[in-house]
Formats: sequence, structure tokens, C-alpha cells
Amino acid sequence: MRYRVTFLAGLAAGFVVGTRAGRERYEQMKRLARKAADSPAVQQAAGTAVAQATGLAKTATSRLSDKVQQRSPALADAAKKAGERLPTRIPGWRGKAAGAGNGAGQAASDVSSVPAPGGPSDN
Repeated sequence: MRYRVTFLAGLAAGFVVGTRAGRERYEQMKRLARKAADSPAVQQAAGTAVAQATGLAKTATSRLSDKVQQRSPALADAAKKAGERLPTRIPGWRGKAAGAGNGAGQAASDVSSVPAPGGPSDN
């Protein structure tokens, strides 16, 4: 059904753009389109479509946040393990050890200091 409506809308737009019937035919089509858009049946269908889209968006958001909360402890553990496997000094690099310096990079690399989503600080 959606594809039919899209096709008809494209057909109407193409006719309006490509017509040689003149201004009178254009005005007639414009009146018909406005009349159709203002009809209670079209308004009701549009309201129903908006309500369904809103419901689907809320459901998708809820499911996504549930999945993230379920997987966040495992992701935090994996990140911590990956951080432990990283070398503290890069071979061939003459600079200081990775994360060393003024201490600014140390907090960002410490995964255990980052609270998990849904924790006590997420109220």
C-alpha cells in the first residue's frame, strides 16, 4: 500500500511538473490535493501512522537500552583486559611511556573508574 501511495504521489508530481495543460489544470490539481489532505479520513490515517511510529520508536529504544545494559559489564571487562594487554612502552619510541606525563591520560585509560550505565550515579 505504501508503495502505491508513493508511486501515485510521484506520478502526480511528475504530471504537475511536466504538464502542458496550463495554469487552470494546475490550480484544479492543487485544489484536489488540498481537499484530500484536509479530509477527515486522511487526517485520521495520518494520526494513526504517527501514533504507530511513536510506539515503534519507544519499543526500539527500550529494547536497545536493555541490550546495552545487559552487555555493559561484559564490555567493561573486555576493555579492562584489553587495556592490561597493551604495552606501557612502545618499542622504538623515544618519548615517555604511554599514559605517562602530567597524569591527564591516566584517568581516560583506567576503565575501572568509569561507572557502568544504570549504576547509582545514573539517577
